[in-house]
Formats: sequence, structure tokens, C-alpha cells
Amino acid sequence: MRILPLRHALIAVAATLLAACSPSQQAPTPAQQAAQQQATRAAAAAREYTLYQQLLASHSDTLAVPIGQEIVRKYPGTPAAADVQQTLPALAAKVAVVAERQRLRALWLYQAAPMAGGRQTTAAINAVKPDGNRSAVRLVLRRHTLWGQSVYLYDDSNAGFVCKGLCIVTMRFDGGKPERWQAYLPHSSDPALFIKDDRRFIAALEHTRKDIVMDVVRKPHREQTLRFEVGGFDPAQFPQPAKK
Repeated sequence: MRILPLRHALIAVAATLLAACSPSQQAPTPAQQAAQQQATRAAAAAREYTLYQQLLASHSDTLAVPIGQEIVRKYPGTPAAADVQQTLPALAAKVAVVAERQRLRALWLYQAAPMAGGRQTTAAINAVKPDGNRSAVRLVLRRHTLWGQSVYLYDDSNAGFVCKGLCIVTMRFDGGKPERWQAYLPHSSDPALFIKDDRRFIAALEHTRKDIVMDVVRKPHREQTLRFEVGGFDPAQFPQPAKK
């Protein structure tokens, strides 16, 4: 990333300040006052610009962006602001991408522990409501040394799902065409809904960059669209559990 020196601008600022501070019997003219104010702003901008350069040099992009934005906002028209504008848009876009990637990764919860005579690993994520809050429904990926692999929805509100035999759950991956997936209820009374083709689902999940949207029916008979922001899924955090 190119960082331009401000030596010439600072020399001009210093010359203006010296001229404004020189002895004079007359009050400064409006033009002189304006020049002094401009020089003072340029000097303040140059000081913040030095910090901006230092942060760029140390690859502290997340900290550099707000400093650059402040320079552009507070000191428009200064050499520092003009120089920052050459690097800030690309830097801000890069930081936004990193922040979104971190946000998506943080939505997943990974666990590995003994369970019912074996060992299991799970990866779980809650659906997100239209208002941005978390839904009570979780998407769970599970691998167990005795039970094998499963993919299911779990309703933490204990309402459960409506499904007779093999039912259909319509899904859309990254806003693509609707796909019909078979699902079924567990033999237990758990408020869960299992996706039949777990291997294909996990393979599709690993290639999903943003979200999976599912149409389900929750008890008693509420049709509901669930959206899971799965783009931060990390397959390395969901290994096969070690058999003892």
C-alpha cells in the first residue's frame, strides 16, 4: 500500500505559521486569518496522518480505518486528507470483509465430549430472525462413535416440528433455486427434525458462502422460514470423534 510523505505540505504549513507569528503593528487581515486557520488544520491533520502511517506499517488495518476516516471528515481539503483518500476505500473494504468473516465464524458452536457410551463432536448454529435476533431453532451437525453422523434441527422452545413419515423441507442455498430435501422425526419425543441425506447436506454446507433458508412446519401447525447464516462453518472444527 503506497504511503506518500507530507514533507512539502508541512514546510508550507510551517512557513505560513511563521509569517502569521511575525511581529506586526497591524491586526491580521481576513485573508491572513483564513491562511492561519488553514495552516493550523493542516498541521493537526498531519499529526493524525503520522499515526495513520504508523498503523498501516504495523498492519493494524482495523485501527487505521477509523483514524483515516476521521482525517477525511475533520480535515477535508488538507494534504493529509487527500493522501488518506488514496488508500482508505480499499482498506475499509478489506477490514469490512474480515469483520464479516469473523462474525460468521462466531455464530457456530463446536463441542467434543463423551456421550452415551461413546464420543461425539457437534457443530451447531441458531437460525436468525428477520429482526436479527437468534431463533430458538438450531441446526445441529453430529458425529457419534456409535450412532454415526446426523444432521437435524432442534427446537429449544420444545415446540417441535410437524412431519409424517418422510416429509419435505424446502431449502435454498445462497439464494439459489428451491431444493426439496427429505426429513423425518426421531423415534424419541425430542423436538427435533432430522435431514435424511446428511452426507449430501454437509457437502452442500461446506460450499455455502452466506446462508441456508429452510421452510418447515413447527407445532402446532405454524409454517415458518428459517434462515441460518452458515458461511463461517469450519470443517476442521467438526472432525470424526476418536474411538477408544
